[in-house]
Amino acid sequence: MKDSSTDQDTRIRIHETAIVDSSAKLGPGVEVGPFAIIGPNVKIGANTRIGPRVLIEQNTSVGIDCSIANGAVLGTDPQDLKYDGEETFLQVGDRTVIREFATLNRGTSASGRTLVGSDCLLMAYVHIAHDCELGNHVIISNATNMAGHVTIEDWAIVSGLVAIHQFVRIGAHAFIGGGSRIPQDVPPYCRAVGNPSPKLFGLNTVGLERRGLSDEVRRRLKQAYRILFQSGLNISQAIDRAEEEMDLVPEVRHFLDFIRNSERGITS
Repeated sequence: MKDSSTDQDTRIRIHETAIVDSSAKLGPGVEVGPFAIIGPNVKIGANTRIGPRVLIEQNTSVGIDCSIANGAVLGTDPQDLKYDGEETFLQVGDRTVIREFATLNRGTSASGRTLVGSDCLLMAYVHIAHDCELGNHVIISNATNMAGHVTIEDWAIVSGLVAIHQFVRIGAHAFIGGGSRIPQDVPPYCRAVGNPSPKLFGLNTVGLERRGLSDEVRRRLKQAYRILFQSGLNISQAIDRAEEEMDLVPEVRHFLDFIRNSERGITS
């Protein structure tokens, strides 16, 4: 390993077989493993570990204290026939873990960037496509693949072998069961599973309790869920009824607004 500093706490360690472009910026404490390639206009935050055979192609920023495992590929061209070589970016937040052979593409001119938040876990063989946006504390399990323009909000968990259609939104604290096909939006705080036609299975009660949502908030979310999906009303009528009858705490307001603003339709 080659050291760029004599300071043991902040030195940058680059394996002698790695290739690092002269325009790349590596923060203090960064480690770059054997045969890794870091291309132009890449920024790596302090104390991030780049494993062996990792490729970070270009126009990518990675936050502090991240871990990128063997064979992961970041910042490559979007897999979109409309992409015409325009300059686009990939941004990864702090303390995010990217496991073996995950692939994360840059954005297209539609948004200009692909975003992954902080404190996320992307397991082996996950694919994050162009123009996707993941919030903080998101977990994506092995071999899950998403098309372009997918949005996943904070604290959502997506199990393994899930296929997510383009432009789908997955709400905060939602849980997606393994092997599901997700062609429509999944409301926040809910559980969904199924292939080819996923369905909701109530609130993500275990997850909400673990995240520290109070008994009162969970009770109100359960009330809103029953009005939206078990009252026999259509979505517009159910939203109106919930807004008339309920004390709209922030979580319930987000639940209703997410459903109201859906463009692909709601998994139910």
